[in-house]
This record gives sequence, structure tokens and C-alpha cells, in this order.
Amino acid sequence: MTMIVIGSIIGAGIFMTPSSIAHALPSPALIIFVWTLGGVMALCGALTYAELGAMMPEAGGVYVYLSKAYGGLWGFLYGWAYFIVVNTGGLAAIALVYASYLGYFVHLSPVGVKVAAILGIVFLTGVNYFGVKMGGAFASLFTVLKVVAIAALIVLGFTLGKSDSSPFLPLIPSGMSGGLLNSLALAMVGVLWAYGGWQHATFLAGEAKDPKRSLPVSIIAGTLVVIVAYVLVNLVYLYLLPVPNISSTTRVAADAAQRFLGPAGGTMISLAIIISTFGTAGIYTLSAPRIYYAMAEDGVFFKKTAYVHPKYHTPTFSIIFQSAWVIVLLMSGNFLQLITYAIFADWIFFALTAASVFVFRRKMKDLERPYRTLGYPYTTLFFVIVAAWFVVNTLITAPLQSLAGLAFISLGIPVYYFWKRKAAHLTAGSHDREA
Repeated sequence: MTMIVIGSIIGAGIFMTPSSIAHALPSPALIIFVWTLGGVMALCGALTYAELGAMMPEAGGVYVYLSKAYGGLWGFLYGWAYFIVVNTGGLAAIALVYASYLGYFVHLSPVGVKVAAILGIVFLTGVNYFGVKMGGAFASLFTVLKVVAIAALIVLGFTLGKSDSSPFLPLIPSGMSGGLLNSLALAMVGVLWAYGGWQHATFLAGEAKDPKRSLPVSIIAGTLVVIVAYVLVNLVYLYLLPVPNISSTTRVAADAAQRFLGPAGGTMISLAIIISTFGTAGIYTLSAPRIYYAMAEDGVFFKKTAYVHPKYHTPTFSIIFQSAWVIVLLMSGNFLQLITYAIFADWIFFALTAASVFVFRRKMKDLERPYRTLGYPYTTLFFVIVAAWFVVNTLITAPLQSLAGLAFISLGIPVYYFWKRKAAHLTAGSHDREA
């Protein structure tokens, strides 16, 4: 389970976002500050989610917590947004990233890149179809490989790389364009995206061994490993490359590796990105279908997605249904825009989920809590406040995308009541037949 946490967080973010962060904050001190702040926030979220996961170790994770805290509609809206764009759009984007980097080794046309991405999704669907054990083994293998690649970048960068005489100076430049808070907000978009993913372990709680004990340990340990790795990687970037160079490249990891490995560095990093993104895509394919399974169990999604394979014990139709929609997004070519909309929606649910701990502490005082959030209520409150700040800031700075995200969520409201009426009708018909 710890490998799933690490693997679901470390994807393409640490390789792709440092340039935009350095552009927003051209200061070594502030760059390390936002990565540390993002890590603290991720840890506070992990500590909070660990209490929820240990208290209610059920398939579906966040869907279950929101449904029990605020009512079925809110749980459904989370699952709806996750299926329509958040997870499936993310999977489509990740698939394109690893397919694009395959072009470093094999020439691929734009159509070839999409075909490679689709074939990757089909392969991952097959792996996860045959059980959480096989899917977990695949995730663990690729997570180990990506951690080894990042560790190599850190160790070799500091030992073999050569730096300028003062690589971390000036700590804070004298002339920063724009206000500090606005620059921090812009930088945090990339940081929070890179740190996202610890919640995926909660989706699999219903299939884990002894989840009340293992889930909190896995979420917290996995998040701590990622925080250390991210801060060290950014220190390597700053050690090997001046801040202006980092902000002007989209291949910061490759540029850094070339400083101590030459042309072979580009090959190494390209392979690392393929491994990292492919492994993350495998975890997303494995975990999220448990949400749709839980929704179907509650009668608010397609009944077939509640089917569990008698031999492999996986929600097979849920996995296939998700992958089919990912392929549709891949072929449509509109998923990158959808992801922009969905980031705003996703953080609304992050804030609501963390706040549900306060609700459960009041409403379910006697419920067994094998793990209680360390630093409660301050850690949980910090996470909720920063998540809410991020949502409000996005609404102000990107109103069109934010309103579009709200529109995607709102579309789920009539869908939810349609499913509820349908479920009530089927229940009534069953009672009539019994009578």
C-alpha cells in the first residue's frame, strides 16, 4: 500500500512543473519554500485522510466519507467529477506524456502517439482486470523503478555534477514582478498538482489486509518519502542550473542530467519519465474504479459497475468502463482543457473531505478510530484553509475555467436524482412482485 501512495503521487509533475514554478518565483529560497509548503500541506492532508481511511475502510474512499458526512449527493458529485474528467482526464494526459516520450526512442507521428497511449491504457486495463494483487505488484515494480531513477538523479547530481560558485544565490532577487502572494499562488498550482495522489490508497481500503492498521502507516510514510524526494530533486536542479535556465526549459530534469552525464542524461531522464508516468497511470487505473463500484452499490450508477469478478475479485466492468471513457477522451483531443477545469473542482472536494473529520468527530463520537489525526485540529484546519484559499484564488484568477469546473459538477445534480428515482422505482417494483 505504501508503494501505491508513493507511485500515485510521483508522476510527471516533478519533471514538468519546476520550470513554471521558477518562472513565477525566480528565487532559490522561495522555490524550496513552496515545495516545502506543498509537502507540509500534503502531509496534513495525508494525516487527515489516514483517520478517515482507518475509521471507514470501505471501497470507494472519499466517495464514502463525503456521502456519510454531507449526504449521498455530495459523494455522488465527487464520483461524477472523478469519472467525467478528474481521473479519466488525468489518465488521458498521463498516457499522452509517456507515449510522447516514447518518441525519444522510436519515431511516432501525432497519430502514432495517440495509438501508443491507447495501447498503454488497454494494457493497464488488462493488468488490473486480473486482481488487485497483480495490479499492486505492477504498481510496486514501477514505483521502485521511478524511486531508483529519482535517487540516481539526486546522488549523481550532487556527486558528479559541477555547479556555479554560488548556485543558491541570490536567495531572493531584488526585483520580482508582481506581488509576492500572487507569485506564490501561481507557483502553488504546479506544486499542489505534483503532490496530489495520496488519496488513491483510500479507494483500495476495502481490499487491503488489515486496513485499519496498514492504511494510516502507508499514507503517512509514502507522503514523507515523496516530500524528501521532491525537496532534494529541486535542490539538485538549483545546484546544477541557474534559475533563469530552469524557468526557460520544459525539460529541466533532462537538462540537469546532461550536466553530469552528457547526452546519455537525456536518455536516462526520458526513460525515467516513461517509467514514472506509466506506473502512475497503472495506479489510477487500479484505484478509481472502486469509486464507481461503490456508487453502483448505492444505486446511483450503472448497475454493471458493481459486478465483482468471482475469481479475481475486482470490479471488472468498472475498470473497463473507465478505460473506455479514457480512450474517448484521448481520441477527442479535448482532455487537456478538461483537466484545467477539473483541477478547480478537485480541490473543492479535497477541502470538503478534510473538513468531514470535524463532522465525524461531532456526529460519530463513539465510532472506533484506530488512528487519530496527529496534531488535530490544527493540521486538518491548515489543510482546509489552504485548499479553500487555492479554490478561491483560482476562481479569481481563472474565472472561466473555474466556472466551467462548477458547471461539470452541477451537471451531476440532475443525473444523481435520475439514478435515485430509477433505484426507487426498481425497489418498488421488486416489492410489488414479492407481494
